[in-house]
Amino acid sequence: MNALNKNPAWKGRRGPVVLVIMDGVGYGKYREGDAVAASKMDNLTALTNENPHTKLKAHGKAVGLPSDEDMGNSEVGHNAMGCGRVFNQGAALVSKSIETGAMFKGGAWKEIIENIKKTKESALHFIGLFSDGNVHSHLDHLKAMITQAKKENIKRVRIHTLFDGRDVGETSALEYIDPFEDFLKGLNDSNFDARIGSGGGRMWITMDRYGADWSMVDRGWQTHVLGTARQFKSAREAVETYRKEIPGIIDQDLKEFVIAENGEPIGTIENGDSVIYFNFRGDRSLEITAAFENENFDKFDRLSCPKICYAGMMEYDGDLHVPSRYLVSPPSIDKTMGEYLAASGVSTLAISETQKYGHVTYFFNGNRTGKFDEKLEDYVEIKSDVIPFEQKPLMKCAEITDKVVEAVGSGKYDYIRLNYPNGDMVGHTGVYDAVIKSMEGMDVQLGRLKKAVKDAGAVMVITADHGNSDDMFEHDKKTGAVIHKEDGKPKAKTSHSLNPVPCIIYDPEYKGEYTNEPKDNSLNEGLGISSIAAACIHLLGFIPPEDYDKSVLKMN
Repeated sequence: MNALNKNPAWKGRRGPVVLVIMDGVGYGKYREGDAVAASKMDNLTALTNENPHTKLKAHGKAVGLPSDEDMGNSEVGHNAMGCGRVFNQGAALVSKSIETGAMFKGGAWKEIIENIKKTKESALHFIGLFSDGNVHSHLDHLKAMITQAKKENIKRVRIHTLFDGRDVGETSALEYIDPFEDFLKGLNDSNFDARIGSGGGRMWITMDRYGADWSMVDRGWQTHVLGTARQFKSAREAVETYRKEIPGIIDQDLKEFVIAENGEPIGTIENGDSVIYFNFRGDRSLEITAAFENENFDKFDRLSCPKICYAGMMEYDGDLHVPSRYLVSPPSIDKTMGEYLAASGVSTLAISETQKYGHVTYFFNGNRTGKFDEKLEDYVEIKSDVIPFEQKPLMKCAEITDKVVEAVGSGKYDYIRLNYPNGDMVGHTGVYDAVIKSMEGMDVQLGRLKKAVKDAGAVMVITADHGNSDDMFEHDKKTGAVIHKEDGKPKAKTSHSLNPVPCIIYDPEYKGEYTNEPKDNSLNEGLGISSIAAACIHLLGFIPPEDYDKSVLKMN
């Protein structure tokens, strides 16, 4: 990797460039339900009004997703900001692989199928997010694989459903269950038996990330593999029962269940079976993959570990090559900003709490584990609390700020990037009042950062990876009216939004190298968040690579 070329016109700053990623904070389309606009955020308002600012696209094609109907997410958002260009992402890659038939011609799929055919009783299992949110998975991918399995004379299929309620409606599980059951009925015959075997909510079983709560994965293992969860006759019965027993529960928190006949689970995973984890996004795929693949696994007692053929939808960690078998190759992201900065001698700090630590490191570096230069880079993880986010909506934003304020004043770093998870993680709970508290708490921290940046003669770039807290109520798509529940309260929206996100440049010791006026058109407009990389490189005194997307800065 070659070093970046220095910009001879850049006059330098005393302090570092600080990139602040306000996860899940956008500009709302609707007044009602926009918790960002409704929050008292004097610091963010002042930073916006007094400095160059614009709106950036953070969804759809602007971040490599198939269409502009696809909401952005933290994975692709950090990829885009970190590599300065737009790559086709998971959903698009998987869809294309299925469309062209490449998936079913690949070695991983063939191994999965051949393994099952060795034993007549063996089954093909699918585990993944039961959703069409297109953030972690898509049901169309699952349906295509089940259909292909029947074509290849597989006799027995079991599906282990992880209910969403975050990237789709918070209580929409039955809207997916019922049509899917009809889909299976249309395929099933005397030679083909495909059924749902188990399930539960994505924030209760299986889909933990960054080692935040391994008990989730433990519960998933017991449910999908061992079949030891509460028994029901159908997935519908499980959902309806838990909703009746736990009023107000949303899909992501639904308790675990197994489908049973005559007291026996129908979908346990046995020796000789094959398992496909059909999520394409990596962060919530690595832990369950480790439970299936690691011989010396020690995060919980698996009790029994069947000998199976396992594949992930994609390679979830390109450096560690996890999983060992995957159906679709992820985007090959090279020449990231982090790699360029390391080659150019730029000292860097990346920091967040556990929930987003991997985003400012792994995803920001193009799905790469580890550092580019151990001497130049420091990565700091603030441990997240294992507690529902609505119960502690400030999360660890103060602790993150403590470390960053110290780092800004230390003179040790040229470039600092941080992520405040509040807008996304609390936004996903659907609890409006908690989101307000999270935003106002984060705003206090922005004030602290502003002072530290000014004192150090640094530069601060404030942006987000996608929207969420800006769109907390479900709206009628035609009229825009808020949709209300039977009790008259607005129906909560827990998924990401399609809204643009902020980009604010705070440069208290500005020296004239670019247009710097507190009005909308002082920055380049109509760009996506991939333009953040070139802007940071400009502010560090370098010339961005030619193939990077256009900088948000209007250089003089």
